[in-house]
Amino acid sequence: MRKIIVFNMVSVDGYFAGVDGNIDWHNTDAEFGKFADEQTGEFGALIFGRVTYDLMAGYWPKQESVKDDPIVANIMNSLPKIVFSKSLGKVEWNNSKLYHDIDAEEVKKWKQEPGKDMAIFGSGTIVQAFAKLGLIDEYRLMINPIILGKGKLLFKDVDTLKLKLINTRTFGNGNILLAYEPVK
Repeated sequence: MRKIIVFNMVSVDGYFAGVDGNIDWHNTDAEFGKFADEQTGEFGALIFGRVTYDLMAGYWPKQESVKDDPIVANIMNSLPKIVFSKSLGKVEWNNSKLYHDIDAEEVKKWKQEPGKDMAIFGSGTIVQAFAKLGLIDEYRLMINPIILGKGKLLFKDVDTLKLKLINTRTFGNGNILLAYEPVK
């Protein structure tokens, strides 16, 4: 059975993006880059909302990304991508499929298919919707050593969800990876 895994960089106070959606505060370095290469290679499909899809589709297919991060660019460009958006009419990034609504039963069927786990990057609205529907199997939160004070909360409007810590990792730059699974 495939899992749906959320991976997001978050501030100490729980924001995954600044007020205007900026992520220039993400604390990355060579160690994080190596981690990103390894982790991205674990996934068999990516799940995005419109905003994250637009950002990713505007970056990864370009030569600049292939030059800057060839491993992740190759993975991002080749993996199947599931995009949820009510406003997009079509998606053009390689291997992308558009859905206008989240059908929990269909998502559960995807999880029964053979293959590698699926990942949600960014996509706060999708994380929130999937969390409310009990569709997320693991939360990987990379806590960055920064307090934003305002921005876009990752778990806005999500009811109480008990989690079990399954892994931690401390990075030299002050980031801490916390991995949780929902308590059933």
